[in-house]
Amino acid sequence: MVMFLFLVVALAVVVAAVSLAVVGGGESGPLPEAAPERLWDPLPADRPVGRADVETLRFPLTPRGYRMADVDDALGRLAAELAERDARIADLESALAGARAAAAHARTDKSGEGEEQR
Repeated sequence: MVMFLFLVVALAVVVAAVSLAVVGGGESGPLPEAAPERLWDPLPADRPVGRADVETLRFPLTPRGYRMADVDDALGRLAAELAERDARIADLESALAGARAAAAHARTDKSGEGEEQR
């Protein structure tokens, strides 16, 4: 029983000492505020985002996960890039469909002219 009481008192002393050190009961004062980590290698602003850019993108950790501002900025940039690429793909597919229709129409006109000349 005496050993148990000794361990409880020792645990209380250790917890109190750690609490005082963190809160600022030491000679050096309270612990300094740590500057929040920032995203060091954001997505490039001068060129389109590539696969390698997304693969190397790493967000700094915070006590509750990731910094929401960094993640929101990256997701917003990726969404804008994807929307731009989707619009470009739609334009190119439309132009390709028009070119195919024109080529099919030209082939039909040529085959009709060849039959009339016989």
